[in-house]
Amino acid sequence: MNDFLLEYYSTITFSVEILAAVTGLILYKKYKLTVAKYFIWFLVYLTIFDFIGSNYVKHIYNNGFLSFLEDSVLAKNFWLYTIYWKIGAPVFFAFFYFRIIGDVFLKAIVKYTGYGFLFFSILYVVFNWSDYFIRFFPIISVLGAIIIFLCTIFYFIEILLSDKILTFYKSINFYISAAIFIWWLIITPLVFYDIYNSNKDWNFIFLKWQIYLFANIVMYSTFTFALIWCRPQKN
Repeated sequence: MNDFLLEYYSTITFSVEILAAVTGLILYKKYKLTVAKYFIWFLVYLTIFDFIGSNYVKHIYNNGFLSFLEDSVLAKNFWLYTIYWKIGAPVFFAFFYFRIIGDVFLKAIVKYTGYGFLFFSILYVVFNWSDYFIRFFPIISVLGAIIIFLCTIFYFIEILLSDKILTFYKSINFYISAAIFIWWLIITPLVFYDIYNSNKDWNFIFLKWQIYLFANIVMYSTFTFALIWCRPQKN
């Protein structure tokens, strides 16, 4: 299993990710008048930056064409993942749920907590600049997860209190919400154990890869299914 993860982890993860993004682009016309179009853009954004983040480091070492970065702060990709995923994803979902939630009070909470998270994250990075390039920040990961949970719970509450509950299984927003809620619920606790990555504890690293692989396959497969099966909902 460990040899399999070493050989195919990145390939499988990127495959299910690009499958969701390509499916979204193929069906873009179907969703272009809905808020789901922003989600399709987000899938493309993730695919591009995941490809860059997982590959550029390989070209820094062993005399790669980016070898001039080997002794710089950019030699590791923590900074890139922090920008586009740890901070970027919660900010996007705050925007996304602001567009699909109808209740004015809940929209206001989502809006200002999103702004607050972005402002705090920028300040935290600035005041911890040296660590920004060598590790992830658990506080940003946890606050980002809170933003995701807040948005999805608000959406579920609104569904339960409206007639939408009768047709929720036809809504792409429901499948997006369920998938990201479960993904963040599974992955968030792992941030407290990132110290084992730096110590090269391969038992933990392989366990982490297994968890991420399972979570990613489920999440991106759900996105792909939802894009194909669901009906567009104008907002």
